[in-house]
Amino acid sequence: MNIIVVGAGEVGTHLASMLAREYHDVTVIDPNPQMLTNLASTADVVTINGSATSINVLKDANIKKADLFIAVAHSEETNIVSATLAKRLGAKKVIARIDKYEYLQPNNKEIFLNLGIDSLIYPERLAAREVVTLLGQTSSTEFVDFSGGKLSLIVFRLEEDSPVVNNTLTQAMANNTNQDYRAVAISREGETIIPRGSDEFKVNDLVYVIANQSGIGDMLKQSGKQNIEVRNLMILGGSRIATHIATDLEREMNVKLIEIDREKSEKLAERFKNTLVINGDGRNTDLLIEEGLSYMDAFVAVTGNSETNILSCIIAKRMGVKKTIAEIENINYIRLAESIGVDTVINKKLITASRIFRYTMSTDVSAIKCLTGSDAEVLEFIVKPGALISKGRLKDVGFPKDAIVGGVVRGNLSFIAKGDTEIKPYDRVVVFALPTAINKVGKYFN
Repeated sequence: MNIIVVGAGEVGTHLASMLAREYHDVTVIDPNPQMLTNLASTADVVTINGSATSINVLKDANIKKADLFIAVAHSEETNIVSATLAKRLGAKKVIARIDKYEYLQPNNKEIFLNLGIDSLIYPERLAAREVVTLLGQTSSTEFVDFSGGKLSLIVFRLEEDSPVVNNTLTQAMANNTNQDYRAVAISREGETIIPRGSDEFKVNDLVYVIANQSGIGDMLKQSGKQNIEVRNLMILGGSRIATHIATDLEREMNVKLIEIDREKSEKLAERFKNTLVINGDGRNTDLLIEEGLSYMDAFVAVTGNSETNILSCIIAKRMGVKKTIAEIENINYIRLAESIGVDTVINKKLITASRIFRYTMSTDVSAIKCLTGSDAEVLEFIVKPGALISKGRLKDVGFPKDAIVGGVVRGNLSFIAKGDTEIKPYDRVVVFALPTAINKVGKYFN
């Protein structure tokens, strides 16, 4: 595909690099020449220095031949204007990043569709929604629903007392008599493995499991994990992510939010009905203790500063908080944070990439998730009539070794895939794939 990305900031750079690795032709537009130079030194992309709101600049980027136009600059106005111009100048599909939740309201969203913008992306809202989901599934470091919850991806870290530690995959799955769940990957010391029967589970492994609704409870029992009910929640930082989390949860639990800026604290206090807003420095351990950190069931750090978020989560963990979640925007810090005790990491770049990446697939992908603890991706495909994957049993169709079919949704039925499983047209199929397999996997569903 010919793809144009507007903005060479963190999100734009990550997207452009990822799309270039998938062998798309990527052009990046940004008014900052240094940011473009930095990007061009690490990714195979074409760069254009200038404003994406300029018709001449868009023409220089060959906008008429653009299959996908992604506007993710820091300026919301730049994104909306450039996306509107891009569509009028011939781009087939356009996506714009926004910073206002009101634009996503049904009546308002219609305005942007009429302007020609195909999709609006609000990273902070997506991140908040992910946090809310994780607080409902506290045993997991990541949790993704597919097909309305008929299948789920659960990710958890193995502790020393986990029943499956030092067991092979075959031994660990022996008690799974109903075959309602399946381990599809293991992330160990930065490497992601598609496990076979003889592979062993080790302490600190991140294990990726596909399960249907009836299998989630059994799977947690086998892994030694259990969900806790979150009644008391502390949020560090008054960011947009924090605001959305508190708004969604303040009716269900006791929410306490700490913000260092006094003026911002006062505005937040006026906005919330049931959230207690405290003006203070969350890096001050005495303040956290004074505000009852040790009595919290969960602690979410979303200050916008990765180091502050990591350190405060470690303090919370040492104070006995059962679930900690940190926003970490520096991707290089993610594995470090997980290795020193942060339960779950969220990253706006990966969340945004997941939402946008499916537009680049030639096959019918209904969902895709870029994972934080691994370089792999989980995709939900809709099987087209005559697709290669429907030509026989899974073990006979030559499915790529660096990918694995986890589960299948057929009508109202959901089941875990095995070697003898036969896929049928219009099935929804959840696939776990390493980066080397993404392009190969798509061909099986066309």
